[in-house]
Amino acid sequence: MGSEMEAAPVLSTPDDRILEESTPIASVDATKRLSDDELSITYDIERTLKEIRQARYKRIALQFPDDMLPDAPRVFQMLSRGLNSEEVVHANGTRPAGSAEQTNVGFGATDANSITKGVSQMSVESEGEKWSPRLYILADTSYGTCCVDEVAAEHVDADVVVHYGRSCLSPTARLPVIYVFTCKPLSTNPVVQAFKEIYPDPTTKVILAADVTYTHHVPALYESLVKEGYTNLFATEVVHEPSSAIPNRTVPESVGAAPETLSDWQLFHVSDPPTALLMTLASRVAGIHIYPTDTPGNRKPKPLPASTAAALRRRYAITTRLTTVPIWGILINTLSVKNYLHIVDHVKEQIAAAGKKSYMFVVGKLNAAKVANFSEIGGWVVIGCWESSLVDSKDFWKPVITPFELELALKDDAERVWTGAWQSDFQAILDKPQESTEEGEESTNGATMDDDDMSEPESAPPEFDLRTGRYVSHSRPMREPASRASAQIDGSGPSAARTLARRAKGDLAMIGGAVSPGAEFLRSQRTWKGLGSDFDIRYDEEDDQEDSTLVKEGRKGIARGYTVGESNEKH
Repeated sequence: MGSEMEAAPVLSTPDDRILEESTPIASVDATKRLSDDELSITYDIERTLKEIRQARYKRIALQFPDDMLPDAPRVFQMLSRGLNSEEVVHANGTRPAGSAEQTNVGFGATDANSITKGVSQMSVESEGEKWSPRLYILADTSYGTCCVDEVAAEHVDADVVVHYGRSCLSPTARLPVIYVFTCKPLSTNPVVQAFKEIYPDPTTKVILAADVTYTHHVPALYESLVKEGYTNLFATEVVHEPSSAIPNRTVPESVGAAPETLSDWQLFHVSDPPTALLMTLASRVAGIHIYPTDTPGNRKPKPLPASTAAALRRRYAITTRLTTVPIWGILINTLSVKNYLHIVDHVKEQIAAAGKKSYMFVVGKLNAAKVANFSEIGGWVVIGCWESSLVDSKDFWKPVITPFELELALKDDAERVWTGAWQSDFQAILDKPQESTEEGEESTNGATMDDDDMSEPESAPPEFDLRTGRYVSHSRPMREPASRASAQIDGSGPSAARTLARRAKGDLAMIGGAVSPGAEFLRSQRTWKGLGSDFDIRYDEEDDQEDSTLVKEGRKGIARGYTVGESNEKH
């Protein structure tokens, strides 16, 4: 038995605390405040100014993650001062007072008149076309912080986005990007000692990699290890290629020629990598060791071997669970990654070819409360960058999988083979040979359609949930043949698209002459269908009247202190 609530819930603010100052989201520790020089180095101010000046961007959006927002005003001021102090050549060829730089135009021009004349000829901008860049801070992101937020940048009509912090480096669809990884400090000597303990044999093939915020330490680490006698090392560099053998990193020349030889190499990674990277490399390299950089206190960090076997088994169990799902939800978790519309079309075609129904949703930042509103969805497939596509769905009502896992879930039980390989980037799915995919779909669709045409629906082989062993009656609702009654629905009327017809018992509902599993779920399983559905209106044939419902006074007042009916007690 549940106990009666004795106090207001957490979401209700007491009257005596309504004007108290709330806890700030982010606070700056005065002892950790960076100096101007440290801030300039951390946020790479000089390189950012150089790239903005070269491209002559006029509207620049600065995208910060939440933990870097306290530094955003100072970075904004430093960039503004740097752009405003740029040396401008006027239309008459003169320079601002105090200019130290001199320009020598022409060969052998030495007198002041010829120099002034040459500079005036070089002038391109007039006084009315003066370059005046403007900066904007993007304080919130539409999706994950690792992705470039082109949606927020377009609100200010930005020409470029300066992305700060760690990034997934997914190619953008529209805007150019200046990446600033905000390099973090790292002591090389402890890393070298830990490396020597892990790999005592100097001939071991090891690939050195690091998170983008520590990647500038890789060359120094490589040189130190070479001095220690290691001969088979490869230092990775950052590239914008998520579909690479090592996502967004270079690989040895031998691996580039034969990708399968990557299994001969060990991987030593500085800082905790994203889970998607670990699962991607689990079946590609011989072993992975992680050097953590967030060790509290003065304790010596120790490399941790990466084991993804449990995570891979869980992903395969989720995939097997979703094999009989009739209704799929497609979650759009990005509007910036290149080719995201292509993978959406690809996923929709796959689901339709399997005889299942799909609905598309754009919910912004993904959380369990948003997707729980759609109880008719049996499984979700998320379209996002290669890092954010892997969602830990323990707290979700229904599992969330990737496009790669969707391909496995839609296969027949006899064709589904789990090799342990896992892919995170959807571009690899789009780059697959189209011929084999089309042949497989044609053979599957052809056999299914022939069976449907030659036999009754009852003769189709039964499907069972492999986890529970229960029979599943409608796992492929879109392959159910339409009944004669539904075929006679007139589609020429103006309200045909909004017509909801109930078919025979056991069949699916129709909307505008098309099968709608969502409407069927609404009709048969949802207990609440909107305002007015909390009670049934009964019709009395003798009195030719409808029974009315007693009207009661509802709640009134504001959310933090409302009353019910005539009672003066506040809730």
